[in-house]
Amino acid sequence: MTTTLLIPGLLCDGYCWTAVTERLDAAVADLSTQDNLTRMAEDLLARHPGPLRVAGHSMGARVTIEMLRLAPERIEKAALLDTGIHPLKPGEREKRAEIVQFAYDNGMQALAERWLPPMVWEENRKNTRLMADLTAMVLRMNPDLHARQIKALVDRPDAEAVLPSVRCPLLVMVGRQDAWSPVAQHEDIVALAPDARLEIIENAGHFAPVEQPQAVADLLVPFLKD
Repeated sequence: MTTTLLIPGLLCDGYCWTAVTERLDAAVADLSTQDNLTRMAEDLLARHPGPLRVAGHSMGARVTIEMLRLAPERIEKAALLDTGIHPLKPGEREKRAEIVQFAYDNGMQALAERWLPPMVWEENRKNTRLMADLTAMVLRMNPDLHARQIKALVDRPDAEAVLPSVRCPLLVMVGRQDAWSPVAQHEDIVALAPDARLEIIENAGHFAPVEQPQAVADLLVPFLKD
């Protein structure tokens, strides 16, 4: 029996997948305890035996790519949302270390107020319910979890090298206004993977699955189901 698995991103949980799980029987991954993307992928493969259909958002998409590397024969379909394949950028380690310390020094509320707005398209920031729900999600996390997930991202393996060998159908999705992982990064992914298609979600930033939940679900649910 095939399992559908949805993998959240940094500081995210099942809230980001609500529009999908309302229409589709799927498991939501828990990445709260590991500090390494490969270990995250290994744990998910062990926890969910058999064939898989996987969708990952942001950091979760990088975990999805690791699953494709480790067990390509088990992944029937994969979707990558609002992500990238680039290696560590100059200065990134230091910037990430600073925000980790910021969370310890100032707390998760302050982190949410700093981190979330640039991730959301400016027009969608006016949606007070959306921003409150995203903030509530971040507040379900803690500085130690944040530090572990940032370490996993800083130590990330080479994702680009995996894509040419991917043989399953690959759906690549991105918010048109995603400033953190822009459309061009997703065009690079599609160019490398043999059976990939790109879908751009209008009026959405990095949190496309919650900024435009129905538009994302309209594309993702049929892809994972069929």
